[in-house]
Amino acid sequence: MPLKDPDAVAAIVSTLRRVHGDNIARALLKDGVSLAALIDAAFRLPISNGNAVRMIGRALRSGDFSFTPDMGPLWHVRYIYEDRRASMRVVDMEMSTPDRTFSSAEISLRLSA
Repeated sequence: MPLKDPDAVAAIVSTLRRVHGDNIARALLKDGVSLAALIDAAFRLPISNGNAVRMIGRALRSGDFSFTPDMGPLWHVRYIYEDRRASMRVVDMEMSTPDRTFSSAEISLRLSA
């Protein structure tokens, strides 16, 4: 099955490979990686916080990853900002559905293709 957004998938694969190595990255993509672990890996890269957040958001919206638990068709990413007045630095993400909000530690992503 062809990827819907190969660039977004490549960015996630590259992030996991750079932080965890090739074999572990493959296992994470096949078996599932928590959104919290992905966020942690992206924030360790030598890129800006904003670029890391955009990369993850694009991958979440790409449709190339399946989520556990199943989010259904209606969900929204909520950004958690640093606990400093007027800070624009994202430190975590949550996904909200009409029924509830899931923390990044509760969400697992697996490459669908």
